[in-house]
Amino acid sequence: MSASSLKVTIKSTKLSPPMLLVLGIAALSTAMPDPSYRESLIRKERSQQTGGRMVLSEAELQFNALLDKLKQQEMESEDFPPAMHFFQAKDLIEQSQLFSLLQKMPKGGALHVHDFAMVDVDWLVKNVTYRPHCYVCFTDTSSVRFTFSLRQPKSSPPCSQWMLLDNLRAKVGNTTDFDQSLMRNLTLYSDNPEVAYPNQDVVWKRFEEAFLAVWGLVTHAPVFKDYFYEGLKQFNADNVMYLELRALLPPTYELDGTVNSRFWTMKAYQDELKDFLGKHQDFFGCRVIVTAHRGINATELTNALEDAIELQKDFPELMAGFDLVGREDSGRPLWYFSKALSLPAERGVSMPYFFHAGETDFQGTEVDQNMLDALLLNTSRIGHGFALVHHPTAKALSRQMGVAVEVCPISNQVLKLVSDLRNHPAAVLMSEGHPLVVSSDDPALFGACGLSYDFYEAFVGIAGLKADVGTLKEFAINSIKYSSLSPEQKNKALAIWQKKWERFVLENLPQ
Repeated sequence: MSASSLKVTIKSTKLSPPMLLVLGIAALSTAMPDPSYRESLIRKERSQQTGGRMVLSEAELQFNALLDKLKQQEMESEDFPPAMHFFQAKDLIEQSQLFSLLQKMPKGGALHVHDFAMVDVDWLVKNVTYRPHCYVCFTDTSSVRFTFSLRQPKSSPPCSQWMLLDNLRAKVGNTTDFDQSLMRNLTLYSDNPEVAYPNQDVVWKRFEEAFLAVWGLVTHAPVFKDYFYEGLKQFNADNVMYLELRALLPPTYELDGTVNSRFWTMKAYQDELKDFLGKHQDFFGCRVIVTAHRGINATELTNALEDAIELQKDFPELMAGFDLVGREDSGRPLWYFSKALSLPAERGVSMPYFFHAGETDFQGTEVDQNMLDALLLNTSRIGHGFALVHHPTAKALSRQMGVAVEVCPISNQVLKLVSDLRNHPAAVLMSEGHPLVVSSDDPALFGACGLSYDFYEAFVGIAGLKADVGTLKEFAINSIKYSSLSPEQKNKALAIWQKKWERFVLENLPQ
């Protein structure tokens, strides 16, 4: 192309100055790019990423030197944990100095956690299954079911025979191996996950089976209360100060077979939380997002929303809003429920929504439109949003509305949306500084606990080497900023978190 034709092209297309520079370099191949201009572009790009605009104190800058050193060590490791399946990487992560540091870090809130997957299964087996009147059965699908009863339960599919666990343990002799076998039924853990779970259908089936295995234990009324309290303890021990819990509010049962209402369940949450807050002054609280399964029909959802409206009246401080849960690819799309979901507005009731949307890698399906429809239905946050980067309009709308994406790295990997977390689409969102929070979804089912494992995967794997102390700081601040707390509560929580953060930084400065 001649210089004159180049000028004509530039004039006709009205290119911006940066593009003129690029074309000029292409035309004059001997020209050297301006180093200062290059540096300004690098600084601009860094400022756009998550945490890139954080103003850091001198202490934070010193702390960042330690973070950078530790992250470099992770990157240079022969086995890079975020590139591996979490089941194979967990031991390596736990040996990491950086992970130990993240465990100590005040992480703000966990905004995407499910009710019956928040407590380490070790506690469930070693505490709950040793209680009196606990029965177990082994199903045809090589899983287990549990129930508490004063007398031997009647057999019904999938259980052909119920056995009292006390008697069974007395017979097997080696209770350690027996308990380990029970734990394997309550998580998805496998030594060889790629073979055990060749596709999403297989892993989701196992995922749902694990929930069913847990169900009979955690819906026993006394266990339900203890389980929630233990969950608060475990997240608090991981330096999480606030929780938002997705909860199905199932009927709980007493030892004599009495079944409790959803009101009882919410009251149990309220009472246990009050007790916990009285003993843990640094913990800020917990709110409940009531959920329904997306496999129900529109009439059933209308009834669920009727219940939710009544529960919101009874528990306005505890209840945060409403969501639909379950596998998106096999469930009904959000638009199917659009009329039913308009019910609260028609009643003049403010019912915040926190929709799971975009937890799919199937592009172009009806389900793939869930993120746009979630935004049109005025969702407060997007759960997962894995497919958001494929939808520029929805992504722009999400940013414009200030709707954060709840990123759950380990869940997305275990459920086979992505294998190497460096390739997680949230890397694009983080590079653009898109509103997001990091959470752990179903940590107990993945053999994790609390929030630190997901913070590690997000910070080391997804965010990359250039992510720094500002990135971690924004992760934590966002978890309060995009919570369902009132503006006054957010300010109070941020003030508490800021003190914790400053102490954490000072206590971990490089020597």
